[in-house]
Amino acid sequence: MKILIPYRLDNELAYESLWVKQVEAGYQITNIPFLAKNIAFGDIVEASEENGILYFEDLLETSGHSTVRVIFWKAEDLKPAADELIKLGCDWEGSHISGMIAVDVPPTVEYAIVKAFLDEGFANKLWDYQEACLGFE
Repeated sequence: MKILIPYRLDNELAYESLWVKQVEAGYQITNIPFLAKNIAFGDIVEASEENGILYFEDLLETSGHSTVRVIFWKAEDLKPAADELIKLGCDWEGSHISGMIAVDVPPTVEYAIVKAFLDEGFANKLWDYQEACLGFE
């Protein structure tokens, strides 16, 4: 089952479709968001249903996971960076946008270590990144 989460794209309202599963409190996000901000893997959200489509209403419970988007300047840098993120305890998903991945940082992973790795790649002009949702704040 999927839910539509709103986000802004060039000042226009757009929707990202995310996988969810129904839980007692609402709907739990089961994949890593790419475009919607302030939502992470495992978060529980409230939704309304209209014509069989679920629409995001509110964030009910955070999971403690963080979401980071990374865009690579060269395609060959993606796999080594993704492999390193996995070694650090993260998970990632490829995007429909070429050279972009969404990274899930579980609450069991020390974010400062992940951030240091991301900052190093940014300083070396390998990628840019955006902290879309920090679950520990």
